[in-house]
Amino acid sequence: MSRETILSSVKKNKPEILPLPEIDETAFREDIDLIAVFKNNVTLVGGNLIETNNKKVDEEIKNLYPNKKHIISITKASKLGTVNVEKNTDPHQLENIDLAIIEGELGVSENGAVWVTAENSFIRVLPFITNDLVIILKKESVCLHMLEAYDIIAERDRNFGVFISGPSKTADIEQCLVIGAHGAMSLTIFLV
Repeated sequence: MSRETILSSVKKNKPEILPLPEIDETAFREDIDLIAVFKNNVTLVGGNLIETNNKKVDEEIKNLYPNKKHIISITKASKLGTVNVEKNTDPHQLENIDLAIIEGELGVSENGAVWVTAENSFIRVLPFITNDLVIILKKESVCLHMLEAYDIIAERDRNFGVFISGPSKTADIEQCLVIGAHGAMSLTIFLV
């Protein structure tokens, strides 16, 4: 079949456009302890959450990751970086990164996800190429659910952004869980 025949067939057989479902936002309870639910959901998806203050972040990271040598820190909260990167750093040079320390902009209590942008990680691939990932997140930036999260990020510049929830994992092959299949093998969130 020619390309034109295929495209013509697709155009003729478009499904009916359905309206978006109505979401009852009153079904979400706003009287819950956002931090407790967030912490529980981060743990549920395989991550680790530590509540601390800015002054103890480096000490806590050193305790968790004592043997990490190739560290990128793109945050003012941590001075542990041993590898310098800039926005124009070739991502191929980052294949040996042991630990990346970045900032999250927004946490979602509902599912334990954290919104990370290009500004937070400089290089898009950084949160995924590192062996271990630390995200520093301010307590006051945790919201209730994804509806609220999307409202908050709606006015952003339309560049790279991603919700990260737990370490990378898959169970596609023989239903065997593999951690770190296509990203960091561990995720620790420091809530400051």
